[in-house]
Amino acid sequence: MANDRRDNRRKGGNTVKAADTSEVKEKLVNLNRVAKVTKGGRTFSFAALVVVGDGKGRVGQGLGKARDVSESIAKAVDDAKKSMVKVPLYKGTVPHEQKGKYGAGRVLIKPAADGTGVIAGGAMRAVLEMAGVQNVLAKSMGSSNPHNVVKATIDALTKMRSAEQVARARNISLNKLFEG
Repeated sequence: MANDRRDNRRKGGNTVKAADTSEVKEKLVNLNRVAKVTKGGRTFSFAALVVVGDGKGRVGQGLGKARDVSESIAKAVDDAKKSMVKVPLYKGTVPHEQKGKYGAGRVLIKPAADGTGVIAGGAMRAVLEMAGVQNVLAKSMGSSNPHNVVKATIDALTKMRSAEQVARARNISLNKLFEG
């Protein structure tokens, strides 16, 4: 039974439909070369961290490991497409300030005025750009490990709620939400 599922994944089963991922962009965040020492010498393999997004509020991250660089990146892209989440956007920025955390990685994301641009470090910048955020202020405060920073950024983005979601949760109209 388990072998059937494994074979199905190798053949392309259990993947996201092509219609959902046709306009998805990908960005390589980190590529790590790992050396395994055996009695025959060193064996090298690669671990790739990739962020994918459609630029319209959907973003995902994935990790792929293989003996070849291109194969590890392809595995990471497939993994990232499976883990895509929806992010609420408001006028090209995030709806409110939010903190995210994963392991020792901690991030702070704040909305910014139009024309500010993406003010964020390397791994956070990749996630925010792939999500389609155009103006944001972001700070990585904990670990600088790209894996933890990416996951903390996605954690912060998934905690974001739009004004419509807040109004629906409180059973009030948008006017009453903003005007009191």
